[in-house]
Amino acid sequence: MPFYSFTFILLVACAIFFYRAGEFDGSSGMLWAALSVAISVVAWRVFGWGWLAVLLAQIGIFVGITVFRMVRKP
Repeated sequence: MPFYSFTFILLVACAIFFYRAGEFDGSSGMLWAALSVAISVVAWRVFGWGWLAVLLAQIGIFVGITVFRMVRKP
């Protein structure tokens, strides 16, 4: 799987989205982007899953961060 595939473009787009979301939320955008990249690389390169699994992992990260922020900030 080359790095210039659709999955890589999805990985970069999600990292940019999470960076911007982190900055908008007032927390570390770099931390959110690093989490996004780490989960994507594990799903894509380590497990060998495709772009759909990477997208579902990104949705899972978004839901997880949302729930964490809701619990942390009442």
